[in-house]
Amino acid sequence: MKSIILFFLSIVFVAQAQYTHGNYAFTYLNQLNNARSAAVGGRLYAINDKDICLTLDQPALVQSAHALQFHSSLGILPSGVRYGMLVSALKTKWGVFAPYVRYMNYGDFTQTDANGQTTGTFNALDYNIGSSYAYAPNPYFKLGAQLNLLGSQLQRYSAFAVAFHFSALLVHPNEQFMASVGLRNAGFVFKDYTAQSGSKLPMDIYGAVSYKLAHAPFRFSLVGHSLNTPQNIWLDPNAKETLDPLTGDTIPVYVPNLGEKIANHLHFQLELVPKGAIQLRMGFDYNRRQQLKLNDFPGIAGFCFGTRIHVKRFDLDYGIQFYSKAGSIQTIGLSTDLKRLKKKV
Repeated sequence: MKSIILFFLSIVFVAQAQYTHGNYAFTYLNQLNNARSAAVGGRLYAINDKDICLTLDQPALVQSAHALQFHSSLGILPSGVRYGMLVSALKTKWGVFAPYVRYMNYGDFTQTDANGQTTGTFNALDYNIGSSYAYAPNPYFKLGAQLNLLGSQLQRYSAFAVAFHFSALLVHPNEQFMASVGLRNAGFVFKDYTAQSGSKLPMDIYGAVSYKLAHAPFRFSLVGHSLNTPQNIWLDPNAKETLDPLTGDTIPVYVPNLGEKIANHLHFQLELVPKGAIQLRMGFDYNRRQQLKLNDFPGIAGFCFGTRIHVKRFDLDYGIQFYSKAGSIQTIGLSTDLKRLKKKV
């Protein structure tokens, strides 16, 4: 057990040193593929749930209860870009594996020559296949691993990569408090778009905690993301001091303070999880709001909302993410369990 923990920590520190800057490829890996995560605007890392859709975001959650479960989600961006995923679980003599496929289809584009004359159309598509696996030495501590084979096709240019996800989940005996740390999208590009591209994967180190009230159906979660990138705020490199036209005072270039830097790494999540047929969810990402809001009309940029409705042997999820005045991202998902279907036959 000690060797496994040391191995996990060594990967985190090595990746932290290697992937802090650069040109990223396969950034669709940061897109929230399932409707439940979309409803809270971020990945639910610290929840010991039997919901199979969460195993794509948190491989340490894979367990025997997921066998023969299926979940599929479809989403659409304001520009018409579409994405989707399908995940299930299989029980083998080596344990339970949760294989999945996911894609992001950017649609058709007009192809022109150097003179601007239309010569045809082309399509852009990102996709990957992978599987999650978990090891639980005891009921209170779980380790997860995930392997992703990535592909990207942009006109006649293509790229392929391998990405890994490692995580650890700590579950309190009463299951009210949980904590998780992990490393996403660590890997390498073995075929780039061009010889000069120098693409890197969008690696992310995260930490998360959740707490469910003992006598009320509320679960609160706090996620720290992009921990391998201390400065995850975009600052204009060409910004200069300006003068206030009314007072003549000098307006300095904006420099975030420590509190601002910390807040930009935090994501807040809330779930209302009664035992009935309906659940409600919401989330707030400070970084998303600060980076994408319009100063004069911030609206509800950075907020997310969603629900789950249980209908007989199916669970229907819906999530909407508000990024800016430009529009929102909507995701719908459907889950079922073949074991429940068999019992009804």
